[in-house]
Amino acid sequence: MDIFLAILAILCALVGIIGSVIPALPGPPVGWVGLLLLSFTDFYDRPAWFLWLWLGIVVAVTLADNLLPVVMTRRFGGSRAATWGTILGMIAGMFFGPWGLVLGPFAGAYIGEVIGNRSEGRVALRVATGAFFAFIGGVGIKLIASGMLLWYIVAELIR
Repeated sequence: MDIFLAILAILCALVGIIGSVIPALPGPPVGWVGLLLLSFTDFYDRPAWFLWLWLGIVVAVTLADNLLPVVMTRRFGGSRAATWGTILGMIAGMFFGPWGLVLGPFAGAYIGEVIGNRSEGRVALRVATGAFFAFIGGVGIKLIASGMLLWYIVAELIR
């Protein structure tokens, strides 16, 4: 059973890394489930507070990832339409491969700001840039957290 749970933990951590880039998958939470699964095995040799600490980190990263586009879009002068455009751009971008994932939030914020707020091109471009940086920042913190979870899981297994 330990081997099965260890394999499942590694798979969860790998899905967590993939989910850090693909908006439809909750990356860090799935990675944390992998760490939790590993804690039920004889391979795991960490105190209980370690799981709680990582749960707090995962919750913080997930909240930051969800709030960052809204905050940055607003901070760069965007309207509610630009915020919704960012979200819809992230979803639509999933269907266009890696470039769609990167450019979708940018295009969505730009289009949302132009159509919804009737902003001129320069203002919309500034808002879209803020949404783009928020998306990149969110992906970055999710990748760091998910990568560290994978690293801890593998480190426990090879010890």
